[in-house]
Amino acid sequence: MARTPAPDRITVHGLTGYGFHGVYPEERERGQTFRVDAVLELDTAPAAAGDDLEQTVNYAELAQRLHAVLVGEPVDLLETLAQRLADLCLGYPVVDAVEITVHKPEVDLGVPADDVTVAIRRERS
Repeated sequence: MARTPAPDRITVHGLTGYGFHGVYPEERERGQTFRVDAVLELDTAPAAAGDDLEQTVNYAELAQRLHAVLVGEPVDLLETLAQRLADLCLGYPVVDAVEITVHKPEVDLGVPADDVTVAIRRERS
């Protein structure tokens, strides 16, 4: 049985921004640092064959756009933020699927913790 090769991936890891996301009023008032990891699945062969940036995702542009969402309009839930980031990535026609992980490293859980994350995977429908 033939194995399906793993998809090609472009990853932006540890993109950081200061946002005002959260359910609690103090989160909305003082803000905090958030981090994002985005793993895009796509076929990079056409870009590689032609050495053509137009056939892939410009990760510098992608990082700027992800950052704008991260520091942009506040939302209550990390799940909502993750979905917005995933939708942005799937807006690139060459992207087949994306995994987004949103980190909230300054989270206050009332007990010691390094981080809380929400990770989602979305595919082009």
